[in-house]
Amino acid sequence: MNTQLAPSLERPKSKATAIRAKWNRFWREMRRDAFVYLFLAPFLICFLLFIVIPVIMAATLGFTSYDGFGSLHFIGLANYISLFTQDIIFLTKAIPNTFLFALIVGPGGYILAFVFAWLIHQLPIRIRDYYTLAFYAPSMAGGVALSVVWIAAFSGDRVGYFNNFLLGMGWIDSPVIWLQDPKYLLNIMIIVSLWVSFSVGFLAMLAGLQTVNRELYEAGRIDGISSRLQEVFYITIPSMKPQMLFSAVMSIVGTLKAGGISTQLTGMAITPSYSGHLIINHIDDYAFIRFELGYASAVSVMLLIFSYFAMRFAYRLFGSKEEL
Repeated sequence: MNTQLAPSLERPKSKATAIRAKWNRFWREMRRDAFVYLFLAPFLICFLLFIVIPVIMAATLGFTSYDGFGSLHFIGLANYISLFTQDIIFLTKAIPNTFLFALIVGPGGYILAFVFAWLIHQLPIRIRDYYTLAFYAPSMAGGVALSVVWIAAFSGDRVGYFNNFLLGMGWIDSPVIWLQDPKYLLNIMIIVSLWVSFSVGFLAMLAGLQTVNRELYEAGRIDGISSRLQEVFYITIPSMKPQMLFSAVMSIVGTLKAGGISTQLTGMAITPSYSGHLIINHIDDYAFIRFELGYASAVSVMLLIFSYFAMRFAYRLFGSKEEL
């Protein structure tokens, strides 16, 4: 009987010993590489101050009622319960609009960035930079381009470019107020977001294409690859997975934080009939208009959770086994 009980009694001790040994090894390595951590200190401090601490504060405020001026009142899960049971705007407008927007702009912008990066890569080197700048420039212009180009294009009078064209062709009888009509606003937001989606991820894909070993294409032709499309799927994409992963993460982050586009297009914090209302707009509404910071923090935590699962999906597609 003693021989049967001995292993069960030793398991907790051995597990605790293994954990203690790992911690001891970790601290020995830190003391040994202290000079290396000195160089990492600026990044680690900034990461702690601007990422870790704000996330912890948001998660904590999500369990409170706080208006930014008075004292904190702990209310437990009341904010989260209200979010999924009483907040009609969040359930019927913010979530559907965000998922539709993300479903089109995220994969759509990602695929467009890769396609145009691949097409530009086929051009001669002497003109490649000009096309790269032409595609990348809209993402640098940002709000300026939104206010100058797209607001003028979708202006609700006869002077607007789009209305002027449609009236000239005889396809409409009177100007359409594009940016104030709930039927069109979200579609316009998607179009504008696709236009500015050629940002850092686009440059990463273009750089990744230049790192693919040309000998792989020659070996592929010997193995039976006969078309450029097969080269893309069997050689190009597998050879640039790190760049594809980086672009996917940047696309997810850019899509989920793109709530400011509706405000820039319409000039209003809350769009007509909540037609362009995304989750990030819901956070801004409760945080900076209603000053319900506890509730806004609860919404931001939910957005963080959505972002986490979306990024895990991206890692499943393009990450290595070690990164999973």
